[in-house]
Amino acid sequence: MSTSAEAAWGITHLRHVALACSAFDECLDYYAGPWGLRPLGDSDGQTAVLRGTGAEHHVLELHRADRNGIDHISLGLADDRSVDEAAAGLAGRGVTLLSEPAELDRPGAGYGFRIADPEGRIVELAARTQAVSALPDDATPAKIAHVVLNTADIEALCDWWCDVLGFRVSDWSERQMVFLRCNADHHSIAFNRSEWASLNHVAYEVPSLDAYMTSLGRLARAGHAVGWGPGRHGPGNNAFGYFVDPAGTVPEVTAEVQQVDEATWVPRTWPRTPELSDRWGTAGPPSPEMRQHMAGSPE
Repeated sequence: MSTSAEAAWGITHLRHVALACSAFDECLDYYAGPWGLRPLGDSDGQTAVLRGTGAEHHVLELHRADRNGIDHISLGLADDRSVDEAAAGLAGRGVTLLSEPAELDRPGAGYGFRIADPEGRIVELAARTQAVSALPDDATPAKIAHVVLNTADIEALCDWWCDVLGFRVSDWSERQMVFLRCNADHHSIAFNRSEWASLNHVAYEVPSLDAYMTSLGRLARAGHAVGWGPGRHGPGNNAFGYFVDPAGTVPEVTAEVQQVDEATWVPRTWPRTPELSDRWGTAGPPSPEMRQHMAGSPE
């Protein structure tokens, strides 16, 4: 399997995820309530935009829909020149541009374009998004830590995201999962071998282990018991707590994601054993119900 050198134009980070949501009103109350995200402007009843405490304009979009899924995943680039170079480079490799580089008429604005990955997921590459005022660090998520996607062809999808978009493999969990990075975070995208393409979960990072426990407590007091966790993963070394939102999709609260030194990092393959899946030994395996939610609906 190839682990191509990073594309010259360089994806910098995961900006936001946009979800098609079958329980729009309930999920807006959930993410803007005990989950802790903050709505930007008034929802028009069809789309809602929510930010964390970090510098990104927003981390989550909800789009009213009949069924759950991914509307798009937004990746950051450094500047307009990088956007133009990315579009030209991808087109030169035969990737179809769903839109040409242009000013974005959407929440957060910016300059960018869209493509689709081999399984049809919409990927937005954008720079120069709108700034937002700083918010104090608390138990509110600061950013999207990672998005995990289910795939029926993990090797092919990993190759494409590495060779075409410039992600790098950080680790494997046997041949069941692969963790990809675009910056020092251990992973921003991960793939899970499955029967179909779908969303597995979205992880939101809080700034400390104390904030992580406070977030779990806030959700518990609001009647949302943790579905899997608290625990600490082997790959990525991050603390985890998984929930099920009102639409049936899975968000994760996480903290202390491992930082990678590009000069010295060597990918490993982690055995899928209880002591490595949860290094604290507190969570046990995910329940059949949680696994069902993580399997998602075929997209």
